[in-house]
Amino acid sequence: MHTSIHLNEQLVLVTGGGRGLGEHLVRAFLREGARVVINYLNSAEAANQLAADYPEQALALQADVTDAAAVQALFAKAKAHFGHPITTVINNALPAFSFNGDARESAEQLSWSNVQQQFEGVVKGALNTTQAALPGMREAGFGRIVNIGTNLFQNPVVPYHDYTAAKAALLSLTRTLSQDLGPDQITVNMVSGGLLRTTDASAATPEAVFDYIAAATPLRRVTTPAEFADATLFFASPWSRSVTGQNLVVDGGLVKN
Repeated sequence: MHTSIHLNEQLVLVTGGGRGLGEHLVRAFLREGARVVINYLNSAEAANQLAADYPEQALALQADVTDAAAVQALFAKAKAHFGHPITTVINNALPAFSFNGDARESAEQLSWSNVQQQFEGVVKGALNTTQAALPGMREAGFGRIVNIGTNLFQNPVVPYHDYTAAKAALLSLTRTLSQDLGPDQITVNMVSGGLLRTTDASAATPEAVFDYIAAATPLRRVTTPAEFADATLFFASPWSRSVTGQNLVVDGGLVKN
């Protein structure tokens, strides 16, 4: 059993890796020498371009994370291509969502279908990738699962009910899975951001909101996707080999966890 292997020995899956925060996560792992599977749903051109920049290290594969069979097929293709099972899963894929507080569903407007859509993408997606990863991780004697969360359930500065509820459920799944998979030397952690300046998802956020959050943040600035991606590397690295079931908030100190 390997309690830890270095980043440059890992095969990493980043879901939703073609654009936005996902692209920064992919680039951070590639920079450290890891091999990376760039999963995408619709962003074929961006994902394939990113993979083409790193032909030895990267592979772009399409799959809807809510489709268990498609996820299983992705894991099989990745193992066939690299000759090694996926060791590290970054659950970043985000169901279609725009962070525009003015356009969000209020308490009166919120429908169960809004909530369900987020749960399908966030919770079911992470469950599908985790279940597909387990045989390979057990074979390797090593596994790292990192779920991407949000600081909004500690500080709902904008009450996105559906998105925040799904991410809160993902934190619960992070903790229960860490308990279940610990004996297999598989760690499960969460990295939670606040508003990031700027991703595709936060592009609709008014500038005044960025300024308001920056003013309330100890570091006096909004965290960038690259800064967030760097923090995520910690949970895959040997430095975190004894850390599991945790939620690290990366938001410049706005929320104290």
